[in-house]
Amino acid sequence: MGLGLGGAEKMSFLSDFLGKCGGYAVIDGGFATELERHGQDLNDPLWSAKSLFSSPHLVRRVHLDYLDAGANIILTASYQATIQGFEAKGFSTEEAEALLRKSVEIACEAREIYRDRCSKDSWDYMENENIASRPVLVAASVGSYGAYLADGSEYSGRYGDSVSLEVLKDFHRRRVQILAESGADLIAFETIPNKVEAQAYAELLDEEGIDIPAWFSFTSKDGVNVVSGDSIEECASIADSCDKVVAVGINCTPPRFILGLIQSIRKVTSKPILVYPNSGETYDGQTKQWLKSEEGADEDFVSYVDKWRDAGASLFGGCCRTTPNTIKGISKTLKT
Repeated sequence: MGLGLGGAEKMSFLSDFLGKCGGYAVIDGGFATELERHGQDLNDPLWSAKSLFSSPHLVRRVHLDYLDAGANIILTASYQATIQGFEAKGFSTEEAEALLRKSVEIACEAREIYRDRCSKDSWDYMENENIASRPVLVAASVGSYGAYLADGSEYSGRYGDSVSLEVLKDFHRRRVQILAESGADLIAFETIPNKVEAQAYAELLDEEGIDIPAWFSFTSKDGVNVVSGDSIEECASIADSCDKVVAVGINCTPPRFILGLIQSIRKVTSKPILVYPNSGETYDGQTKQWLKSEEGADEDFVSYVDKWRDAGASLFGGCCRTTPNTIKGISKTLKT
C-alpha cells in the first residue's frame, strides 16, 4: 500500500524507517546493468523500461537479487518509463499508464515473494540476522526529461530555452500522479540535472491529488555543482523547502565526488542524505557507452561508505554499473 500521510507524518516517515533499519538503510544498485547481464538488449529509447513489456519476469528477478543482497529500498523499473515514450512505441495512453503501474506492481510482488520465501525458509537465513523481518520500501523511480530524450542530456541538464518550468511540469504531471497512486511507498526523483527540473518536481508535489513522500537525488560531474552547472546547495535548498521531500542526495556520480557533495548538502538541509553513486565510469550519450575514468578506477567504492556515513549520509546504494555484489558489500559494511 502507498502512504497517504499528513505533513508531520511525511517528515517523520523516513526517520522512522531508518530507525527500524538500525539508523542506516541500503538502496539497491544498477538495474539496467543487471538486466543486460541476464541477456536484455536495452539499446532503446525506453532503456530499462523496455523490459516492463518485453521481460517482466527479469525485472522481478533483478528486484529479488537486490533484496537477497541486503537492499532495504528497491527502485522500480520506471526511470525511463514515460507516457510519451511508450506512445512513441505505439502503445495507447491507457496502455502506457498501465505499464507505469506495472512497474510498481512487479516491485511489490518481488517484495512479497521475498518475504514469503524468507519466512518459509527461515532456517536458511538465520545467519543473516533475521532477514525475514528486514523492512523494505518500494520507491517509484522518475527520471528526468533528459532521460526521456535518450540523448545523454540528463548528464548535461541543458534542454534549450524552449523547455521551461511549465513545460517540465506538464511533461511529468500525469506520470507523477499515476505513480503516486500506484501503491509505491515513495517516489524517487533521480539523476536531477538542474534546478529548474527540481523546482518543477517540488511544485508538482504540492499540487492537489499528489500525496506521497519523495526524495530528490541530483547528479554531478565535478563534485561542486550539478551537471548543468547549477549549485548543489541551491538545488538541495529547493528540495529542503518542499515538505513532501523526505531525503536529499546524489546518484549516478563518481564515488570520488560524493564526500564533498554530502558536506555541501548538509549545509542547507537537516533531512536524511542518500548517496548511490555509479561505478566511477563516465557515460557517453552519443556512443551509448560507459568509459573508464581517466582519474583512476573507482569501481570498488564500498571502502568509501564509512567516510560517507561519518559525513552525515544515512542511505547508501549504487547506480549504473554496480551490482548485487556491490550492495552486499555496502550492507556488510553498515553492519560493522
